[in-house]
Amino acid sequence: MACKKQTVPFAGTPEQEAELKAVIAELKDQPGALMPVMQKAQDIYGYLPIEVQTMISDEMGIPLEKVYGVSTFYAQFALQPKGKYKVSVCLGTACYVKGSGDIFNKLEELLGITNGECTADGKFSLDSCRCVGACGLAPVMMINGEVYGRLTVDDIPGILAKYN
Repeated sequence: MACKKQTVPFAGTPEQEAELKAVIAELKDQPGALMPVMQKAQDIYGYLPIEVQTMISDEMGIPLEKVYGVSTFYAQFALQPKGKYKVSVCLGTACYVKGSGDIFNKLEELLGITNGECTADGKFSLDSCRCVGACGLAPVMMINGEVYGRLTVDDIPGILAKYN
């Protein structure tokens, strides 16, 4: 089932903007300051939407293309917000052969989002991962670090209901 792209509107506050501008003012003249500034920006906002990347570009005098290039190259940076409940499904070999692909598909269907997205209400985000080190419990998913193992597709609605 194809999911309709969900977008969560940018909701930065003046306080967050002031905090980021203070960080930029402190670091911008240091060599290699872009990465630390971007890391701090993600700490402040939780992710790096284009509005924040533009602010970094403008304040540091660095082309937006470079800021965007760094944000998309490094896996540590998120371009989409994460939900209050971060759902992560292991798609590593042990989990996948035991049905984690079906678990992931069910989550996409129930949440109306796909990998890397967040529900419009900001409640859930969905990500795949490669191994959580719980192969004996395969298939596995985590919600905010809580591990759910030996899952079946039928388990998913009840687990999600705990977070509503």
